[in-house]
Amino acid sequence: TYDRSEVDSSVMSMVSATSSSSRLLPPKERLREKAFEYCQRLIEQSDRKALKKTDTELQKACIVESVSVMDIICGEDPSYVYRAFPCIKALYGRLNGDLAYARALLPIAQFYLNHSEIAAVDSEAVFCQLFSHCPAEQFNETMLAFEFVQFCLLNASVLQDRVTNYRQSFPNLLKFLAWNSSGLIAEFVELLPSLIAPDTAIELLHTILDLPCLAAALDLQSACYQASDRTAWDQQGAKVAACLDAFRQPSYRGLFLYILRPEAGTGDTIDRLKMLHEILADMAESPRVVRCAQVVPVLLHVYFNSVTQKADEKMMNQLLLVLLERSSQLYNIKTFNVEVQKVFSTHLQALCKLHPPLIVDQSREILELASSPANIYSKEDFYTHVVWVIGEYLSVSYDPRCTVERITSFFESLEAVLFEITQVRQSASPPSFSPRLVTVLMTTLAKLATRSQDLIPRVSLCLSKMRTFACSAIVMTCYSEEDTEEIITRAHELINLLKLPNVAQFVLAPSAGGDGPRWHRDTNASLPQGMRAVSGLLHRHSSSLPT
Repeated sequence: TYDRSEVDSSVMSMVSATSSSSRLLPPKERLREKAFEYCQRLIEQSDRKALKKTDTELQKACIVESVSVMDIICGEDPSYVYRAFPCIKALYGRLNGDLAYARALLPIAQFYLNHSEIAAVDSEAVFCQLFSHCPAEQFNETMLAFEFVQFCLLNASVLQDRVTNYRQSFPNLLKFLAWNSSGLIAEFVELLPSLIAPDTAIELLHTILDLPCLAAALDLQSACYQASDRTAWDQQGAKVAACLDAFRQPSYRGLFLYILRPEAGTGDTIDRLKMLHEILADMAESPRVVRCAQVVPVLLHVYFNSVTQKADEKMMNQLLLVLLERSSQLYNIKTFNVEVQKVFSTHLQALCKLHPPLIVDQSREILELASSPANIYSKEDFYTHVVWVIGEYLSVSYDPRCTVERITSFFESLEAVLFEITQVRQSASPPSFSPRLVTVLMTTLAKLATRSQDLIPRVSLCLSKMRTFACSAIVMTCYSEEDTEEIITRAHELINLLKLPNVAQFVLAPSAGGDGPRWHRDTNASLPQGMRAVSGLLHRHSSSLPT
């Protein structure tokens, strides 16, 4: 601790001594001294009430420039820090409750960030105010949003280390992006990695996925708080007016408090997300919501590329669970679900490649998703990739927990799905899934059968029925000749390959620890040349074809 009166008296004596000796300083130091004194006077005079609006704006600009110049001077000569802080602290005390001066808080925060340690000044309150109130209350101020994000970018490494609530404040910071998505996407692509922390990484992922909901909620909040806008909103039609009514209802207050929360770790949970999507359904075509939805896939790629570099086993399991859960819980915006699920598919594969035991760790959830044909119709691309990673990584080569019982459980579930979707009935409607899904299911079943060879007769029987499916009239009306030929060829090759189980095991499931090139790299569309060669050799001695 220290005696405040002693510090104040020492500061005053330093000011007096500096002023009296300023004429004796060299030109550069004298210029610095005069500039410092001039900035002090400008700041002291800024509390006078301006008569005109233009004078008010000029006053704000003078404050910003004065604090910035003092910051530069203190950076060049740290002895000025002790003289500057009383002035800066008084200025902050006067401005921190006035939203009109929010932009002036940024250079003040910069000053505290640069010099508070030298002067042993506590800066926590300054940054708490900055990150808690400015984004929440002035997210719609375009210039402030840009300058605020630039401030975070400039100081990202220091903020991570020294400002405890920086990473906790990402729900607030993302309000700037939700409102100004097209103008700030480049900045947030650069900023996002600095917001990822082990204790909040999963919540950050949910928040990115909910960004269009945040944009809709901010639109509704603005309409509620600005009387002049309410009439305009009501004129847009009953749908938007209904969303506005829901926003005002106390029964939905918890949902909106969650989506508009100022910091991490507060508010509602994902359990009621479906209700929020239903409430905001009529906002899905709002221009701001649509623009916001377009930036989410970009941010997701940045997020996953960053988080997987430092994620431990526990976090990888949590990330995989989020992918599985949220693939069915997305705001229903045109093309949004499809684009997000494509990103999920890419990073599902990346996660499982980094940590193959994830398949066993989350086997219950993965099996639940893979065993439901309904998921094919709602998220085919993601479902296809889930099936692919099952075939690729559910192997004792990757995890000793891959028992025969576990492999059989997955096999039977996928076998039932393939049987159901390839049933040829007169009353059946044309398949709405791609031939790629069928070939991936066939290949995955064959892979699993090579790891529990009692299953080979079952998969061979299943594959033998693929020609009937592919050549049925109803399938040929929606698949091209090339598509049907692909299904028939894949089935034929797999049947022939499975006649030599040891060869099939090598081709379909090479060693996880192999350093050489992979002899089989399933592209989900065709089989590698090595497998075709094996199939060709077998075909010379057998005329059997799948029927």
